[in-house]
Amino acid sequence: MRFFMISDAFSTLNLATADLSTLRSYLLGLLVDHAYQEGNFTLSSGQPSSYYINGKQVTLSAPGALAIGRLFLSMLPQDTQAVAGLTLGADPLVTAVSLVSALENRPISALIIRKEAKGHGTQAYIEGPTLDKGAKVVVLEDVVTTGKSAMLAVERLRAVGYQVNHILALVDRQQGGKGLYESEGLDFQSLFLIEDIKKIYQNRK
Repeated sequence: MRFFMISDAFSTLNLATADLSTLRSYLLGLLVDHAYQEGNFTLSSGQPSSYYINGKQVTLSAPGALAIGRLFLSMLPQDTQAVAGLTLGADPLVTAVSLVSALENRPISALIIRKEAKGHGTQAYIEGPTLDKGAKVVVLEDVVTTGKSAMLAVERLRAVGYQVNHILALVDRQQGGKGLYESEGLDFQSLFLIEDIKKIYQNRK
């Protein structure tokens, strides 16, 4: 795969210094080229779908992680102390943001939320540095459909005393997730809507 050469426009792009608008366009191209597929699929929610987004094809690539880390970091409230998300989809996201934050002298911790409590030791749901009660944490998600995965992360973070008021996603499939978050008083933003990806995909066919 030629992650740095989607088109001539991006062949010499320096991801560490590119402006955020250019970086966003680059990341969108990665998702279209490497993560988006059409066919017959069953989602983790159990819903059937005519398309699937395998975000980890991009989030676990070096250029994808760097682009995501810079873009998400720019969207975080200034008082954010940590980013968190439900394993496995959010693991590369929170790691990328935390690493980029350190490089930009704005250190933000990364937390990973288990689906089941650890069966030994502390039996905790949350992995990562222990923060003070009331710490402000933003939840990250790769692809939002119904919104239930990120809500589970929110609930577990709040259960240990952290403040969670924001959710950021890579892609919003526009199938109810945003409405769920808003009904819970959560601010929700996504880098891309599914229509953004579909439009470019169709133009490239």
